[in-house]
Amino acid sequence: MRLNRRDFIKTSGTALAAVGILGFPYLAFGAGRKVVVVGGGTGGATAAKYIKLADPSIEVTLIEPNETYYTCYMSNEVIGGDRELASLRVGYDGLRAHGIQVVHDSALGIDPDKKLVKTAGGAEFAYDRCVVAPGIDLLYDKIEGYSEALAAKLPHAWKAGEQTALLRRQLESMDDGGVVIIAPPAPPFRCPPGPYERASQIAHYLKAHKSKSKVIILDNSQTFSKQAQFTKGWERLYGFGTENALIEWHPGPDAAVVKTDTEAMTVETSFGETFKAAVINLIPPQRAGKIAQSASLTNDSGWCPVDIRTFESSLQPGIHVIGDACNAAPMPKSAYSANSQAKVAAAAVVALLKGEEPGTPSYLNTCYSILAPGYGISIAAVYRPNAEGKAIEAVPDSGGITPVDAPDWVLEREVQYAHSWYNNIVHDTFG
Repeated sequence: MRLNRRDFIKTSGTALAAVGILGFPYLAFGAGRKVVVVGGGTGGATAAKYIKLADPSIEVTLIEPNETYYTCYMSNEVIGGDRELASLRVGYDGLRAHGIQVVHDSALGIDPDKKLVKTAGGAEFAYDRCVVAPGIDLLYDKIEGYSEALAAKLPHAWKAGEQTALLRRQLESMDDGGVVIIAPPAPPFRCPPGPYERASQIAHYLKAHKSKSKVIILDNSQTFSKQAQFTKGWERLYGFGTENALIEWHPGPDAAVVKTDTEAMTVETSFGETFKAAVINLIPPQRAGKIAQSASLTNDSGWCPVDIRTFESSLQPGIHVIGDACNAAPMPKSAYSANSQAKVAAAAVVALLKGEEPGTPSYLNTCYSILAPGYGISIAAVYRPNAEGKAIEAVPDSGGITPVDAPDWVLEREVQYAHSWYNNIVHDTFG
């Protein structure tokens, strides 16, 4: 079944709407089938919920070590001072209310032959189908002088929670006139517009409280997502391109950070230039989460190849990989992509457990970035399998991006839409 754009967008709404649109069965068709979902972030939680909604007779177990989850999306507003960290915290009672068994433990290994997931607590969970949504693994050692332990001084804040709070505290304690460095990694990485929204939010804080300070972005890349929209906003809000700019952007590859000295609070670029800062936000290169590595779900790229029609692993049959960990380019590694992929995988899992052929999917991504209160931008796209069914392609003329010359009322509306989107996706995923 091929979905048009209007119908597919509905899948991001209420659970019942998505169940109907994707053609999920409402009646149980037997008992005894088991699905284990590894990872309780946006992708994993969505998959668990939608499998259970599709067929309540399926025994769905979600394995996630944390009892509460902090969404990375909207965490830059915490860093900028316009949101409390507690507002990003969600729990798993909503999933339990749907009849999902939530196990707070760490998955240590997956045995695809015996179809078992083993946990740090010593438990084993059998499955007929497994969904793995492990998020990302941060490669600290790719930056000389950096490590996971040193992230307590040079935060990455690329996994929301304490790291988010730490970066915020460092900004608050920094003297006026101090420099903030943001060092994005080479793509692909989680949330491609994230470093640039973060620079905007930090500049927003500096403009109000520490106007002698500035943000320097030392980039790996020569271009970035929504670049024209970001730079226009920086010009309007933060004097970008002037002597008193609150944001400087140094394009890669020469500006890529390759080394750091935590004692001296300096970084060195690939060109050999040294920068000193009061706050250094190092975002390391990334790959699929550790369980994906140990379960042999990744290839040499560090990411997980999948059948894009079902998100079943190309390397380990019976295991589906969704979210940031999978290779679903050109879809970005974003929360909305994970949510969309989870629904496609859920429909496929239900169909495969019935012995049926999964339908032809569509996929959706929308990404909002807030540069300041009342100034938002967005990009959206609808995707589909290509003619061969081997790769994902954007549907022509299906998406959109905020115009560079958008009037103020449009920019204000984008912020309202962003906050509404956040509430909706959190409810859709965890509610």
